[in-house]
Amino acid sequence: MIGDLLEVRGVKFASISSGIKQNNALDLSLISFTKGTQTAAVFTQNIFCAAPVIVAKNHLNSNVKALLINSGNANAGTGQKGLEACLKTCEIFAGKLDINSDQILPFSTGVIGQLLPLEPFENNTEKLVDGLSSSNMSDVSKGILTTDLVEKSCSISFVINGNNVTLSGIAKGSGMIRPDMATMLSFIVSDIGASKEELYDCLDIAVNQSFNRITVDGDTSTNDACTLSATDQSSVQLNDCKEEFQNALNEITKILAQMIIKDGEGATKFVEIKVGGLSSVDDCLEVAYTVAHSPLVKTALFASDANWGRILAAVGRSKVDGISIENIDIFLNDLQIISSGEISKDYTEAAGSLEMQKPEITIRISLGAAHTSESVWTTDLSYDYVKINAEYRS
Repeated sequence: MIGDLLEVRGVKFASISSGIKQNNALDLSLISFTKGTQTAAVFTQNIFCAAPVIVAKNHLNSNVKALLINSGNANAGTGQKGLEACLKTCEIFAGKLDINSDQILPFSTGVIGQLLPLEPFENNTEKLVDGLSSSNMSDVSKGILTTDLVEKSCSISFVINGNNVTLSGIAKGSGMIRPDMATMLSFIVSDIGASKEELYDCLDIAVNQSFNRITVDGDTSTNDACTLSATDQSSVQLNDCKEEFQNALNEITKILAQMIIKDGEGATKFVEIKVGGLSSVDDCLEVAYTVAHSPLVKTALFASDANWGRILAAVGRSKVDGISIENIDIFLNDLQIISSGEISKDYTEAAGSLEMQKPEITIRISLGAAHTSESVWTTDLSYDYVKINAEYRS
């Protein structure tokens, strides 16, 4: 069942306005776990990773009891002072939660290069902890947003031997989106029983078919992270339902990933680039990302301009050996543009323009007879994207 955001046994949430943001929006969030919870996480591959990423990686070696998330300040590019501030925020909340500071995973999102103020953490510890409730996940989904226009959340439940298993996830992300792990923040919780190793295996599979298949602008953030926590409160173990759990996790991450694309900064089009026919997954993805990252393709999408030559040129410059012109077929949705490397005899400019005007477009590229096929989800590139990012710090 996929529906409204469902409560997950063994998890509590809280989010408040602490003053990190200047508009009184929710900006400081806490997620706490019951005893016995296991947590896995993956992080950005950007070598200039933010202080909270460094600290969270180290704290994962402990028995994680809580996640502490702030928006409005990335605490990235802040050097030793940023690390010290991040560690201090964990210490501040550890005392109130009666846990060790290394049992808290910190996360930050917002402007890079600004020191993280400690006062919002110090002045709101009691308020945030006292506000913890199993019903407040939606508040946290609001509290982690930056340039996002909408919340991103999803829940799935299924039944094993008469017992309900629930997964609920939230995410943020709108710009600086290019997967290299998972480009955004996402927090997924379940009441399944599982070891940390099992969770890592599941998370790796899910991330690679969802968050690692999205791109808005080709930029990998300094702060990206995705966590998966299992509270063991459902009377069901992962070993009893590996396929069902993996399918549910895959679906949640895919839905959240596509929500990020649909909320891409200034986006007016949701675009799937589907490439098949090459001998390897990597080659298919190389072609797909080359098309998805082309500013000329993306601006044509924004203008609803059926300038198919831009797509063809992007395919031709992708770093893939062995592409033969005579094997190239390209479709806009179900409309064939290119047939065996040449414009299709049935193609018309009017038909192409009609397809490009649609809010959701699939660009399907076939490059051979192999059965391999991979998809990447992206957006167009609009005036508003430039405006949003030009004025981000204003």
